[in-house]
Amino acid sequence: MFILSLTYVKPTEEADRLMQPHMDWVNEGYDRGMFLASGRKNPRTGGLILARGERAEVEAYVAADPFTVGGVALYEVTEVAVTRTAAGLDALKE
Repeated sequence: MFILSLTYVKPTEEADRLMQPHMDWVNEGYDRGMFLASGRKNPRTGGLILARGERAEVEAYVAADPFTVGGVALYEVTEVAVTRTAAGLDALKE
């Protein structure tokens, strides 16, 4: 599993301008079965996505995010070997 932590490097007004294309990209990540959970950071400095797949595939997908392409946000991609989960979250170990 991967934790994709994105941090805005430009004002949130610029992120807002690209929000719909970014959300289309997020929705496609779910449709592909790559994304497991996502949301905004609080305070609103970026967001976080839980993803699965091969590292190269995940990193290539991150590179295509409109936030990345538009220079609005930077991603930190962290691989996690999940060994234990709460009941109902076994899919995180795959």
